[in-house]
Amino acid sequence: MSGAQDQLEIKFRLTDGTDIGPRNFPVATSVATLKENIIAQWPKEKENGPRTVKDIKLISAGRILENNRTVGECRSPLCDIPGGVTTMHVVVQPPSMEKERKLPSDPKQNKCVCVIL
Repeated sequence: MSGAQDQLEIKFRLTDGTDIGPRNFPVATSVATLKENIIAQWPKEKENGPRTVKDIKLISAGRILENNRTVGECRSPLCDIPGGVTTMHVVVQPPSMEKERKLPSDPKQNKCVCVIL
């Protein structure tokens, strides 16, 4: 009986409504390990897949999960039904964010010019 409590059945819901899983994970599994698992199982036909763990945000019970926490620490007693499947939402950071961060650091592009005719 305690073996079932040491495992958590999780499925990952992607933004388009499709799922990865469900799979059983030990409660001692880190959130970073879950993200690595998502990258490995990401559907090949989907565009804009995550490249690294930092590209993914996992949301469970309305909270963004931190990489250094374990699944057992993150689960919500209100949302987890014994024997049920926990759904975690997957959000992938768009790659264009890197370009937007670089623009403000370049002082040449932030010039204001006034012309009086």
